[in-house]
Amino acid sequence: MKSITERHEFILKKLKEKGKISIEWLSKTMEVSSVTIRKDLKLLEDKNLLFRTKGGASTYNPYAGDRHILEKESINSEDKERIAKAAIKLIKNNDSIMIGSGTTAYALAKNLEVTQHLTVITPALKVGLELSNKKNIEVLQLGGLIRPNSSSVAGHYASRLLDEVSCSLLFLGVDGIDLEFGISISNLSEATLNQKMLETSQTVIILADSSKFGKRGLGKVCNIEDIHYIITDSKVSENDVRNIEELGVKVIIA
Repeated sequence: MKSITERHEFILKKLKEKGKISIEWLSKTMEVSSVTIRKDLKLLEDKNLLFRTKGGASTYNPYAGDRHILEKESINSEDKERIAKAAIKLIKNNDSIMIGSGTTAYALAKNLEVTQHLTVITPALKVGLELSNKKNIEVLQLGGLIRPNSSSVAGHYASRLLDEVSCSLLFLGVDGIDLEFGISISNLSEATLNQKMLETSQTVIILADSSKFGKRGLGKVCNIEDIHYIITDSKVSENDVRNIEELGVKVIIA
């Protein structure tokens, strides 16, 4: 398989079958150098036939964009509802919890009902407003500069308040879950705040539908090993679940 046409046909065929492939595997299979494979992938990406990723290629764009929260609410909404209801099962009465920004985190807030007292800390305005009228829930709203795309605050004012609090559970919505890059979101300032939220929390739960796997946002929040649970939907691949659980993270399928 030495001709460029044969290599390109093989690469596209295997991508269609697998969804993503590595440079190392392509190099061994086609018996050509990794330099040649990288050039092939670059040419195919220039023709919009694939997306290059770290160490390979994919049929889908691995980089998450910073879309408006109203646009994201309608995407995989039923999966987000199931994820939210599964997340609620981890919450105990009298807990102090933190809920981050994002549409899946907001779904958690909408479905949250408690019979005893619960304290919720959040940077997300929609989460705070949703919970402020619910019985037995006390809301600590973080302050700072509001980002219109997420309706959430970010910056050092919010981080300073987190120096004074601690909580048992952190529920975090994210834009990307990648085995190599880790957990990420599409905005750097919110990523920094999320890092601070991790520091103040005993248990970290990621709320993410299956479309977030294999994606990377601009701002890294943490490594996968730094979290405790991922709650996702049934469309997640078995391979992703196996690889993540090998790192000591429990994956819950909603």
